[in-house]
Amino acid sequence: MISEAEARAKILEAVRPLPPRKMSIWQALDHFAAEDYFARLPLPMFDNSAMDGYAVIASDCKKVARLRVIGEQPAGVDRKLRVSNGKAIRIFTGAPMPAGADAVVMQEDVTREGDEIVINVDVEVDQFLRKRGCDLGEGQKILGKGDRIVATKLALLASQGFAQVSVGGEVRAAIISTGDELAKPGEKIQPGQIYDSNSVLLQSLLKRSGAVAASAGNCSDDSDSLRAAMQSAAKNEILIVSGGVSVGEHDLVQSTLRDLGAEIDIWRVAIKPGKPFLFGQLGRCFVFGLPGNPVSAFVTFLQFVRPAILRMMGANNLDLPKIPAKLTVDLINNGERAHYIRGKCENGNFAPIGRQESHALFGLSQSNALLRVETGESLTAGETVDVQIWE
Repeated sequence: MISEAEARAKILEAVRPLPPRKMSIWQALDHFAAEDYFARLPLPMFDNSAMDGYAVIASDCKKVARLRVIGEQPAGVDRKLRVSNGKAIRIFTGAPMPAGADAVVMQEDVTREGDEIVINVDVEVDQFLRKRGCDLGEGQKILGKGDRIVATKLALLASQGFAQVSVGGEVRAAIISTGDELAKPGEKIQPGQIYDSNSVLLQSLLKRSGAVAASAGNCSDDSDSLRAAMQSAAKNEILIVSGGVSVGEHDLVQSTLRDLGAEIDIWRVAIKPGKPFLFGQLGRCFVFGLPGNPVSAFVTFLQFVRPAILRMMGANNLDLPKIPAKLTVDLINNGERAHYIRGKCENGNFAPIGRQESHALFGLSQSNALLRVETGESLTAGETVDVQIWE
């Protein structure tokens, strides 16, 4: 049995980013940039008005001053107008500033009388004027390699005229849930059977991680069936096997993988829940053997499978978000393994939720955060702790 840190390091050393691909910015949301991107254009691209009003020369604009309106500049094509002393040009938000003007006076701050306006306030230079490049300069980095491409980054790329972006490769994963006791949701259940929840759980986690769930299915505790399922699944980048990785007579995952020629790098990790965890490689396919209990499968996915997927997609941040929270109860870990406590992080507080056994799916369903408690560690109510957030 190895430590969690050793297991994670071994996994991340084994996996490598996949070859990048070009993608339309319309499809690139939540992918990861495969290269750096730099601004081609300044933002704004030209001096423009921040308000509907009048483009003026600030020194002309004292209270009760009169200016003659000599033209109009709407947003759109620059009409190449010019302002001189004693004159004003009607202007609208986003419209290019006329030559000679150095300020905008809001329409609410003037009185319009025919082709003249009366200024009702003092006006300062650069008032309500957006200067060229004040937001973004040419050559400035707008997206870094490995950054997640969120909606606002897409808008920034679009503002620079990028129609495509280079992103990390697609990770395809197959899921095999093992066990004679499993029935599919919707089927009639037999005495002694349980419904397969892990396939749904893992498929959802794959989607949240950005991977494609290529297939998901059940397999009985039979080496021939398991062998055939694994051979078919090995065409993908990742294979996740749920259940059958412990040491019982019906736990056939490790032996079947070895019979197929797989290399097993990790078996058993010192975390709770999730000790019977397996990692290896079958041809070019990375294999993750997760415990059959749903909470154990959930925790080991987040701590080991998710970082591997993100690394393969070219991400530069592989960790779950962490936030500080005030603990609402005393906690102590007298066990021999670090313990991930499931709980609710809300309004700056963290409270464990429900039973903390590895089968307790209801408590997990009410949780949104994990607290890692080290071996021998004691935590007291009111103490500030860092929790991992997944929702």
